[in-house]
Amino acid sequence: MSAGEGAFGEKKPRPPAAHWLEEPAASSAVGQRARPSVASAGVRVRGVLDASGCSMLAPLQTGAARFSSYLLSRARKVLGSHLFSPCGVPEFCSISTRKLAAHGFGASMAAMVSFPPQRYHYFLVLDFEATCDKPQIHPQEIIEFPILKLNGRTMEIESTFHMYVQPVVHPQLTPFCTELTGIIQAMVDGQPSLQQVLERVDEWMAKEGLLDPNVKSIFVTCGDWDLKVMLPGQCQYLGLPVADYFKQWINLKKAYSFAMGCWPKNGLLDMNKGLSLQHIGRPHSGIDDCKNIANIMKTLAYRGFIFKQTSKPF
Repeated sequence: MSAGEGAFGEKKPRPPAAHWLEEPAASSAVGQRARPSVASAGVRVRGVLDASGCSMLAPLQTGAARFSSYLLSRARKVLGSHLFSPCGVPEFCSISTRKLAAHGFGASMAAMVSFPPQRYHYFLVLDFEATCDKPQIHPQEIIEFPILKLNGRTMEIESTFHMYVQPVVHPQLTPFCTELTGIIQAMVDGQPSLQQVLERVDEWMAKEGLLDPNVKSIFVTCGDWDLKVMLPGQCQYLGLPVADYFKQWINLKKAYSFAMGCWPKNGLLDMNKGLSLQHIGRPHSGIDDCKNIANIMKTLAYRGFIFKQTSKPF
């Protein structure tokens, strides 16, 4: 979560009430799941509940990661009467999930997973940090500008862009800002202006082949604030153009709520908890937040989730 996000707020879309037996509409703006295969195991799988009560997009459910007959046999032995309901449909409750985990099924499932095809060649994970205070200062200015280039096939980080930015309207960071972000005055003093950083972003995008019209890429943020509010707002204040590639993105909170069936109220912390992931680095460090976003995306992709644009056209 970026430093200034809470000041502007964002509407929280209501997570879908449907469980995993119900498929989303084909035109969903957030993501899609592969339909569960009944041929591989002769059964359909409903949701798996994690420790926080969210539905998990289990690898069992996707065509890309099916139960082998061996693992299905093992699961039957582990779960016994918990595996199948009287109607013959698997009912994986939290007790069943813990039983499977205790018998090493997490590793077994992960080993079976191959990523389903994503819609993009690359995901560009971005998380700004900005000047801030209580009460909030205006205008806010970006002071950390990190981007991770995530390969859409492997979900591995291939390249990193990371620069600090000199604020000009409020050049002196507040104690609140430093405490929240970990960014001290010396880290922004003498750094390039936002205009210069945006020019370097464009150079980096070109160098990485991301401006090639045959290469599909999209930015990913933890919320809509970064690219809907912060960047266009500061560019408008400074009279700078906003490149077209910043005008479409995936809001990871929306993607996560679609995949897991619950809204991550505390952003990255809730998403990591819901997926049983360790938080990487320092909260509100832009580059560390990007690493957490990438890790969450990789985990959801392992479970069969396909990411789609969530932003509306400008």
